[in-house]
Amino acid sequence: MFNQFEKILRRLFEKNRFYFSEHGRFYKFRPLFEAVETIFFTPAIPAQHAPFVRDSIDLKRFMSIVLLALIPPLLFGIYNTGYQSLAAVGEDLNFISIILSGLLTVMPMIIVSYAAGFFWEILFSVIRKHPISEGFLVTGILFPMTLPPTVPLWQVAVGISFGVVIGKEVFGGTGRNIFNPALTARAFLFFAYPAKMSGDKVWIAVSDSASAAISAVSGATPLAVTALLPSYATIESMLQSAGFTLTKLFVGNYPGSVGGTSALCCLIGALVLMITGVASYRIIIGGVAGLLISSFLIGILSTAPLNPWADIQPLYHLFAGGFAFGIVYMATDPVSAPGTNISKWLYGFLIGFLTVLIRVFNPAYPEGVMMAILFMNLFAPLFDFIEIRMRVSKRISNV
Repeated sequence: MFNQFEKILRRLFEKNRFYFSEHGRFYKFRPLFEAVETIFFTPAIPAQHAPFVRDSIDLKRFMSIVLLALIPPLLFGIYNTGYQSLAAVGEDLNFISIILSGLLTVMPMIIVSYAAGFFWEILFSVIRKHPISEGFLVTGILFPMTLPPTVPLWQVAVGISFGVVIGKEVFGGTGRNIFNPALTARAFLFFAYPAKMSGDKVWIAVSDSASAAISAVSGATPLAVTALLPSYATIESMLQSAGFTLTKLFVGNYPGSVGGTSALCCLIGALVLMITGVASYRIIIGGVAGLLISSFLIGILSTAPLNPWADIQPLYHLFAGGFAFGIVYMATDPVSAPGTNISKWLYGFLIGFLTVLIRVFNPAYPEGVMMAILFMNLFAPLFDFIEIRMRVSKRISNV
């Protein structure tokens, strides 16, 4: 039966291929036709420009593995969103209700992100006459996972539009962008609508409608709690008194972004990406090392109370906020990250290092990882250039 269905699909595509060929009436929509076809069948046309996947898999399979690695934090994000929503309003916390509540909140964000993003992808593909890249399959789901569940849907559409158009298409499309498109979209929303993206109110009151999926949450996020720290208290004591133990932060059952709260789920995704070779273990391990080493050294060297984050246990830096999600899924983007081995170690280490510096020296912005990754995206080509020049200089000259 499956073979029969495959034959029908192949016959359908072959029958209509002429209309999307160079002399067909729908030639301008050829990228859309090829995008639909490649969902069902592996394309036989080799890649003509970056990004090139130097492996036995094509770009579609490459992105499919990333999507597979995103399933753990996505599923947990749906559960956590529903749990926090129902717990805040005192509803019955049975598993079915939690999942339904989470789906009603998270799925519209993902649908809007894909709808708005694919609109721009298709528009630019038709105008420039190039195929629609599968890369947006990852960007379209990464972006809503970095957002708080209370963000208005119109902001999701505006943010992903900015990320696709300004973060990628103005540079020439997939494979030519300097910055990670999902993080570019996230940064735009953060600076354009800060009240909806940070602080102690991002989980409170999406709307006054009684049918709103999330009406209120009875506590702030861990990073928002630290902003309310009294001068006589420490971050660790305040987090623990608010119920944010290291175990809870590691599991991720607390208010935060949809996909960025659970370090445990990010660890599972990291193992999938590193074992399959899709993500560089050098960037992930280097980023974790940079975070832990720099936070440990700052705690030792700080003689004056620069910021409560300066004296906190390094594991709190690792588990609190979205560092785990950022270093696993954002920093390892093969387009905006460096490609040479030593550069990957340095790139990852500096992301962890800058994350700690931002948290310690800029109390107004306690997260840090988003700006750290975007800043290092800017220097990734320079790292590759320097390493390649150093390798070339060590070669023996031809005689």
